Amino acid sequence: MKQLLLVFIGGGFGSALRFVVGKWLNNQENGIPLGTFLANILGSLFIGILLGFAAKNDALTENHTLLLATGFCGGFTTFSTFAYENHVFLKSGDFTSFAIYTIASFVVGFLAVFAGMYLIK
Repeated sequence: MKQLLLVFIGGGFGSALRFVVGKWLNNQENGIPLGTFLANILGSLFIGILLGFAAKNDALTENHTLLLATGFCGGFTTFSTFAYENHVFLKSGDFTSFAIYTIASFVVGFLAVFAGMYLIK
């Protein structure tokens, strides 16, 4: 039960922060979901740093990992919003934005995880 509570608390903070970033950066005028993109990239970087630090120093307990990686990063990053925003691009026929956003999210997201782990080495 304690582990479930840790994930719940971390997820709540991550989701609230994602909401703030989305409100601040998602642009309704041009439809570019920069807030979601940034949340996914920052979350990828943070989980890379966090898990790289944990692997290098054996400093994080399972509870720390549940709170920060599973909870916070899981709540902060969002595949469902990413998928919906891509659906909107496709439905409107904006194939260029769809391609750029999808490819950039995957490539930069992977690079952010690797960068986070590299920074800890």
